[in-house]
Amino acid sequence: MKLYSKKAVIEALCFVCLGSSTLALADGRVVDKVYHPYVQPLERSFEYRYFYQRQADHPDNNAMGQKLGYGFSVAERAALEIYAIADRVSPEDYKLSGYELELRWMLTEQGQYSADWGMLFELERQNNQDNYEFTTGLLMEKEFGPTSLTLNALAVYEWGKTLNSEWESEFRAQYRYRWLPAVQPAIELYAGENYKGAGPSLMGVHKFDRQEQLKWELAVIVAIDNQTVDRTLRFALEYEF
Repeated sequence: MKLYSKKAVIEALCFVCLGSSTLALADGRVVDKVYHPYVQPLERSFEYRYFYQRQADHPDNNAMGQKLGYGFSVAERAALEIYAIADRVSPEDYKLSGYELELRWMLTEQGQYSADWGMLFELERQNNQDNYEFTTGLLMEKEFGPTSLTLNALAVYEWGKTLNSEWESEFRAQYRYRWLPAVQPAIELYAGENYKGAGPSLMGVHKFDRQEQLKWELAVIVAIDNQTVDRTLRFALEYEF
């Protein structure tokens, strides 16, 4: 792929990311994992995610969250994952906040078409509250030589005792350069309710054998137009076997 074509891809992503936030209707956490549309047959995995949000107006009350999950394939093209979620909004308020059930469905075989497609379904329940969040959407990935573009277009519905029933939309994008299996730099973009952000990320994979591997991701996302959330650090570690 020519250099100017790569530049055009990045510019188009920025335009979509900046424009898509006008469709968002709610205020959930936008910066999270960028999902790839792939499922491995007979896969099992443990996954840990961590995020830290710096609050510009309240530096002593920076938000922190963690997810710990176990996943397994339920069909040749579908995988289920169960998460426990812990959050901290203030230094004295760290607790187990909820649970999440996630289903990934690989719609097409990898390389079957010009782009690979999948779907995501998530249901989250807040602990000790009758609040719920349902997420669904399309996952897409397309390769351009040593680079790849991954897009997540998601619709989110929130409802519950302390939430207004409403829809929101989220957009996530990742443009990655597969330099080495263990070192793959990327650019990530996020858009959602009252939030647009972008920043660099680094990821890699170490394979122990054909089925067993360790994946890691690290990203720093800087808010573009949000006055409360300044920067978000996200880290993910996944062991597949």
